[in-house]
Amino acid sequence: MGFSFLGVGSLARDAGYPLGAALASTLFVWAAPAQLILFGTLASGGLVLAAALAVGLSAIRLMPMVMSVWPHLRRPGMGIGRQLLLAHLVAATTWIESMRRLPDMAPAARVPFYLGFASACLGLSFVMTGIGFVLVGALPPALAAGLLCLTPIYFGVSMVGSARTRTDLLAILFGFGLLPLAQRLVGMDFDLLVTGLVGGTAAYGAGRLAPAWRR
Repeated sequence: MGFSFLGVGSLARDAGYPLGAALASTLFVWAAPAQLILFGTLASGGLVLAAALAVGLSAIRLMPMVMSVWPHLRRPGMGIGRQLLLAHLVAATTWIESMRRLPDMAPAARVPFYLGFASACLGLSFVMTGIGFVLVGALPPALAAGLLCLTPIYFGVSMVGSARTRTDLLAILFGFGLLPLAQRLVGMDFDLLVTGLVGGTAAYGAGRLAPAWRR
């Protein structure tokens, strides 16, 4: 995850933005795909409002992660500020590890673990963004592009490793299997959305029809 932010820092510098802008994007956006959309849109001459809208739409993909991890984190009397902080720290890596570890933890230990782990991930991403910004001249374009691919690769491997039931594995299998078809039928703009909805629904239906798959 950290290495993928090297590419974010290098892209920010290539787009003509200062180091502070690159670091702020990681601190406040903290999603490499959304940051690429941000700097790519601005570099191509797009309006700031259009870039903000695109980043916001990209962030919607994190909402299901927030909703699924929220029952493990939210506690009675938790202030809105703390809730917003916890929600902001949800990312692919923190979500995977939280869903794997939090259910088996004592309720009182969940928020401290989550804050510690998520803060470490964010801090590492912050540092790697700065390193990528400084080393942009030393990174070949092909290497910078390859580093950005580490995040989806890590995400896919981690999902398989954290799958708890056969239904989870079936959903992952459906997702990978349906993606080429979705790209052909609906294009690159909505392929992941359609794949997630169709594949996830099919896996859920299989689990309902065959209870053995839920174990």
